[in-house]
Amino acid sequence: MKRWRLLAVFAVFALLVAACGDDDDAVESTTTAAPTTTAAPTTTEPAAFEGKVLDSGGCGRDLGYTDEEGNPVTYGGSVDTITAIDQYTVEFKLCGPAPAFLAQIAFGVFGIQPEEHLEATGGAPLDNPVGTGPYSLDQWARGDSVVFKRFDDYYGQQPAHETLVLRWATESAGRLLELQAGQVDGITFPGTEDLETIEADENLVLLPKPEPNIFYVGFTDIFPPFDDVRVRQAIGLALDRQRIVDTFYAPGSEVASHFTPCSVENGCQGEAWYDQDVAAAQALMAEAGFPDGFETSIYYRDVTRGYLPTPGDVAADLQAQLRETLNIDAEIVQMESGEFIQQCSTFGQCDGIHLLGWTGDYPHVTNFLDFHFAEGNSQFGDPHPEIYEPLALAAREPDPAAAAPLYEQANNAIRDLVPMVPIAHAGAYFAAGANVQGAHATPWGHVQLNLWDNGGDTLVFMQGNEPISLFCADESDGESIRACGQVVEGLYSYAITGEVRPQLATECTSNEDLSVWTCSLREGVLFHDGSTFDANDVVTSFTVGLDASSPLHVGNSGAFEYYDYLWGGLINPPAPEG
Repeated sequence: MKRWRLLAVFAVFALLVAACGDDDDAVESTTTAAPTTTAAPTTTEPAAFEGKVLDSGGCGRDLGYTDEEGNPVTYGGSVDTITAIDQYTVEFKLCGPAPAFLAQIAFGVFGIQPEEHLEATGGAPLDNPVGTGPYSLDQWARGDSVVFKRFDDYYGQQPAHETLVLRWATESAGRLLELQAGQVDGITFPGTEDLETIEADENLVLLPKPEPNIFYVGFTDIFPPFDDVRVRQAIGLALDRQRIVDTFYAPGSEVASHFTPCSVENGCQGEAWYDQDVAAAQALMAEAGFPDGFETSIYYRDVTRGYLPTPGDVAADLQAQLRETLNIDAEIVQMESGEFIQQCSTFGQCDGIHLLGWTGDYPHVTNFLDFHFAEGNSQFGDPHPEIYEPLALAAREPDPAAAAPLYEQANNAIRDLVPMVPIAHAGAYFAAGANVQGAHATPWGHVQLNLWDNGGDTLVFMQGNEPISLFCADESDGESIRACGQVVEGLYSYAITGEVRPQLATECTSNEDLSVWTCSLREGVLFHDGSTFDANDVVTSFTVGLDASSPLHVGNSGAFEYYDYLWGGLINPPAPEG
């Protein structure tokens, strides 16, 4: 659910590729009488490599239909072509400078699977991913666990254990009980009230997770009364955000001044969010025609996150605050996690207030702002050009200093238009057994469980919820991406300390203006099905996510949110209905 420019300093790690040994299964030959004439020996030439190409048809090309005003619609995405130059070289030709390219392709949803597997599954390997990672999928027992097996042909660091089990429990207290009982080796996001207990237990260790994140209260402005900016502004003024942080959040948390944490470069350009002012909020409500409030709903999912450690409690406090300050009667509606993500985030169909948040996927401001406020994102209703137009310009600006005024413009527009209210940047933690060597919690990317060693044959890790699917090209929730990331790898990845590093690529280099990136691929890498990784697998994997006209562009919801938003739009998007 990605900071990247050439201007960033990336730490590169070298992964050793195991040398291939001789085939142990020698074939015994048979001899026959020699012919009177000896034929000249023949050799079979290897088939020439036929490289695949993903072609957008040209940057800015006319898509062949018009918008509601009758204007021609053009392709506005950032990908011109992705080409398999040869077996181990892929070229990304983009529609403009892409300073965040390396950090972006390190994000787990851009993982690579074999072209044959993607074709065999019709572009929807939802429960049977095939990757190059340290684990292969053994079984997914729905409602209980996902079991992975060590991939003995992995080119990187092999897990010390043979089996990895991923389990889940929505309540943080339940996860802690499992850890204390020794039934699991590590857990995500213990409750704030349990941090001191963990620190005091010599059998446990608390793992700080220095993740940039945001918890926010969102509105979908196609539904009244949230189509009136004064109502949204009133709620933004009425909420006591400091009370929420003080009551429900862990040490190290802070009230959000901007949507993006200030630790992310250019995240806090522009004016800070306004302080609580109940009188001003009530005046706006009266001006909008709601002096006595109104009825609405607060939608949330009962899934703990670093950015929202106790979702039910926070929902109840927000309900109480809205009633006390603005006489808004809000019914609390708990939704199943997958349905909530699709309805409230993907499709923007929640007709009240929704509680969501974001944990940074890659180290760049585009990961926070472009995903949520891009022209194609309908989560908050009708996107605002005052926000997405400066963001589009800033995303292609290689110089962060030159991009800063554009981010100031976008942040100020977010503050004025209030598609959401930023509440908190949370201090987050994992926890593990004290006997586990290599236990860590990463600022970017997923936890690398092949580096954990409990001294046994099986490692068990517990998270907050079951994955929605194991095809993360079309998912945006952390539980799915954490599971997928043990199996499927991308061209780049993140070290446990957060640096961007080569993974399936040995390096990606750019031209002078950062618009063309050429990636050299690691040779001799095997997929879990025994096939060999090459450039066509890269092009096919990106085709599945990016090309809306491809028969493989299926996935789970079919939205492919990250491909859509983070690459500026899908290739060959269908004409809008009607």
